[in-house]
Amino acid sequence: MSGLSGDLDFAEAAKTPSPNTDFARMLSKGLESVQASQDKANDLGIQVANGTLQDPAQYTMASTEASLGLQMTLAVRNKAVEAFQEIMRMQA
Repeated sequence: MSGLSGDLDFAEAAKTPSPNTDFARMLSKGLESVQASQDKANDLGIQVANGTLQDPAQYTMASTEASLGLQMTLAVRNKAVEAFQEIMRMQA
């Protein structure tokens, strides 16, 4: 029994999928996607200001996509805060 703590492989345990790690991975990918869309919109905005962008509609679409992504992120955050507050109001 004394060798059990030495036999635990935390890296292997981290590889096994669990609902918490799947959710965290999904949330992380979503935030990265929102950040990427905002970066793309910023880059296209600079190109519009410089006059190097051939099709200004690309900027409009990228800006709208970034805005919608941010709105969705804020909605998810607000729901998470509401859920946390509801849990904190529960009596033990």
